[in-house]
Amino acid sequence: MARIDVLMPQMGESIAEGTLSKWLKKLGDEVKRDEPLFEISTDKVDAEIPAPTAGVLAEIKVQEGQTVPVQTLVAVIETEKGAAKPAAPAAAPAPAPTAPPKVAPAPAATSPVLPKPSPSSPSLPTGDGAETAEERLRRKSTPLVRKIAAEHQVDISTIPGTGYAGRVTKQDILGFIDRGVPLPVTTPGGTAPRSPLPSVGPVEHPVVEPWPGDRVEPFSKIRKITADHMILSRRTSAHVTSFFEVDYSRVAELRRKHKAEYAERGVNLTYLAFIAKTAAENLRKHPVVNAAVSGDNIIYRGDVNIGIAVALDWGLIVPVVKRADELSLSGLARAINDLGERARTKKLSPDEIQRGTFTITNPGVFGSYAGAPIINQPQVAILGVGAIEKRPKVVTLPDGTDTIAIRTMGMLSMSYDHRVVDGADADRFLADVKRALEDFPEGAI
Repeated sequence: MARIDVLMPQMGESIAEGTLSKWLKKLGDEVKRDEPLFEISTDKVDAEIPAPTAGVLAEIKVQEGQTVPVQTLVAVIETEKGAAKPAAPAAAPAPAPTAPPKVAPAPAATSPVLPKPSPSSPSLPTGDGAETAEERLRRKSTPLVRKIAAEHQVDISTIPGTGYAGRVTKQDILGFIDRGVPLPVTTPGGTAPRSPLPSVGPVEHPVVEPWPGDRVEPFSKIRKITADHMILSRRTSAHVTSFFEVDYSRVAELRRKHKAEYAERGVNLTYLAFIAKTAAENLRKHPVVNAAVSGDNIIYRGDVNIGIAVALDWGLIVPVVKRADELSLSGLARAINDLGERARTKKLSPDEIQRGTFTITNPGVFGSYAGAPIINQPQVAILGVGAIEKRPKVVTLPDGTDTIAIRTMGMLSMSYDHRVVDGADADRFLADVKRALEDFPEGAI
């Protein structure tokens, strides 16, 4: 018999550990190569990890709920001698190409020596002042986070963490610093902290007493992250929302003519693809909408990376179409379809939910007329798509007379950060998006 080690995969360059959230096979079960073996949860994404070879699950080294460093031995699969060669550690599923790739630094090589796992399951407070596992995880964080904290003289325990058991992630500490924390400055007497700017405190959700017959269910990890991020966003940004009504009749006609052709190529030509295409093109014309706030500075993003909010049975996730303005309508539609499908099957990599510069959310698919979405930090705007349906509308005929006609209509709403985006900026952007949708050129199909 050959014994094949299954290791905790590294789901991105900045990911140092993972939580084994669920075993999909039991001890002694037969497994096929590339069949989902277990689920992991990191600070960035949840994913199913495939078996590196076919065989029998002979040993389980890491239990559900445990958090271990990457490259830790998770399980052992026994296979017929010579039937399989040891496979490389499971990795994140390869994303479908959505844009010309950029050259990224190669990840640091990992040591061939496996670290000894010493995880501790989360425990309840002891009541005697002893440090709990959650508190220990929160304080330890990762080497990179501790390095950033030391450079900025930040106490990690004061930062609201969104990682496992409240652990502070790189994004948490950078966001905390962006909102204003003490930075080291050189003084005649040495290094001393600057006076901190007002910062956002930890998210504390009120405790409500359950009544008899109620069912109490703890937050899932993704629900906890979403809840904290929504509260922090409302605290951080000066939210304002503008609403525009759009006549989609031109888009509806183009979809009717070309939908079958797109379907033959395996692409679903949705209204969302048209909206994302016009938004991406107009973000270049209105750079303040494609920006971020960093302290007292505005960062005008060089790329147009559009996040598409995907509602899942277990929560919300926002995969990102990178350099969306460089894609054709067909390429953008394909990317949206692909990312949405892989979000629903837990096959996204961490890189595919990072570096967004603008977000589109589409509650209209559930029948919502319009809404005021919450900004996806650290972006400064989010576009909401309302239900698209046939409605009566007053139209002007060529002879100048008015009549009531049936048109395909829908609402677009955009919440924006009034710290940097003025109402005129937001409305000019929305007006351009509306105009582009109502006059969408046949040649762009």
